[in-house]
Amino acid sequence: MKKSDLPSKDCLHCGRPFSWRKKWERDWDKVKYCSKRCSREAKNTRASGMPERTKPAK
Repeated sequence: MKKSDLPSKDCLHCGRPFSWRKKWERDWDKVKYCSKRCSREAKNTRASGMPERTKPAK
């Protein structure tokens, strides 16, 4: 399988697209963030009461 054929998602925190990784094979449906950093920052943002970044309207 080519890298370009892998599924991708947009990160809920930063909005950047990221691709499927082998380590996410069993949990791909649950993966929301592209990195641990985005996950941690989103968690801190929610705790402080600030809204998370939303996808831009198309």
